[in-house]
Amino acid sequence: MTEMVSRRFGDFDQWSTRDMVEAMYEGQLAALAAVKTVIDELATTAEVAAKRLSGHDGRLVYVGAGTSGRLAVQDGAELGPTFGWPHDRLIFCMAGGMKALTMSSERAEDIATDGCEQIRAANIGKDDVVIGVAASGQTPFTLGALIEAKSLGALTIGVVNNPNSPISREVTHTLLAQTGCELIAGSTRMKAGTSQKVILNMLSTAIMTRLGRVYKGLMVDMVVSNQKLEERAVGMICKITGCDPSVAKPALKKANSNIKAAILMALGSSQLESERILAKAEGNLRQALTIGNYD
Repeated sequence: MTEMVSRRFGDFDQWSTRDMVEAMYEGQLAALAAVKTVIDELATTAEVAAKRLSGHDGRLVYVGAGTSGRLAVQDGAELGPTFGWPHDRLIFCMAGGMKALTMSSERAEDIATDGCEQIRAANIGKDDVVIGVAASGQTPFTLGALIEAKSLGALTIGVVNNPNSPISREVTHTLLAQTGCELIAGSTRMKAGTSQKVILNMLSTAIMTRLGRVYKGLMVDMVVSNQKLEERAVGMICKITGCDPSVAKPALKKANSNIKAAILMALGSSQLESERILAKAEGNLRQALTIGNYD
């Protein structure tokens, strides 16, 4: 469907620029509408994936080629700074290698064995979650990687835009947004790409939240890497504990910028006690606050 030519856009290049842009906008809205149909499956998939990753060994693996691969890498790359997801628990399998992020490597997507080899090289196993993104649902590189990952026991997820695709038949969970034909035939960086971006955002955010990396809508596992983020972290500590910045700032510094530990310290725990409580709660702040029995 994503390769079909639409009669409506047969003379698209002769339209006024205003009409072109209006049609593109309508397409973006249609892409978002297509995502709504996958919400139930997305929620189920997020819960299963979070359970698989709840130990200390499971890794998130993103697989893709071209636009789909770039969107996958973008989503994964943001999990560290936003949710504190460890770099060593994140893997990217990109057709053509990471250089394909900025330079097209279209032929690489046709080599299924390359996808298999990248999965094997990463020692993928039963604790891992592998997300493959492909508008067509049949990209050989991505399909090969997903088949190999599933055979090794990993949880496999396919984000696709065409029904009854080979990827849908091979993965554990399919997230299908039927965005149909593009206004420029085959240009899946448009509607299909938008739907993929939204699905990946929702999926990874839901997984991280289920893993306890969000508390009351706050990024309590955020990496404090600059002044703006330090100020945000201090604000979070003050909001959660009710303390003054004069208490929050030293606590954050003493906790080596660990926001969760700083929160417990601002509530009266020592650094050692904060670390002990967080370890017992497996890093979940809500549970840690219960264990610590703070008044």
